[in-house]
Amino acid sequence: MRALIQRAIRAEVRVAGAVIGKINHGAVVLVGFTHGDSDEQLTWMADKIVGLRIFADDEDKMNRSILESAGELLVVSQFTLYGDAAKGRRPSFIDAARPEQAIPLYERFLALLRDRGVTVATGEFGAMMEVELVNVGPVTLWLERCLILA
Repeated sequence: MRALIQRAIRAEVRVAGAVIGKINHGAVVLVGFTHGDSDEQLTWMADKIVGLRIFADDEDKMNRSILESAGELLVVSQFTLYGDAAKGRRPSFIDAARPEQAIPLYERFLALLRDRGVTVATGEFGAMMEVELVNVGPVTLWLERCLILA
């Protein structure tokens, strides 16, 4: 599981010109799933994102979490996070989970974030989307949680 988190002062996602998800203050989370992802990876990622101290405190230091700053999340599924462009000119997406696996993972991930008290707006899985955001800072973090084999 991979996530790209961008702190934003506003963001929205549109499908066919219509706004389907919007936040005013918080973070945009682009999330991708791979084969073998399970509840363990989803839970770890949800806890990590909710607990990240990437929002300013009263002294303008990154010291507050999304909950402490009353922020919102805009979560957009993005299989291209698993694109491999090491060979050739066209990326391979063989490591990205197929929709029949990724959709339930995405829905479970959204539920885990909401269960932690965060307001979550979303994109539309599989749709051609336009994501617009104002990244403040800029603050952008890459998180990855891989399956650990015993």
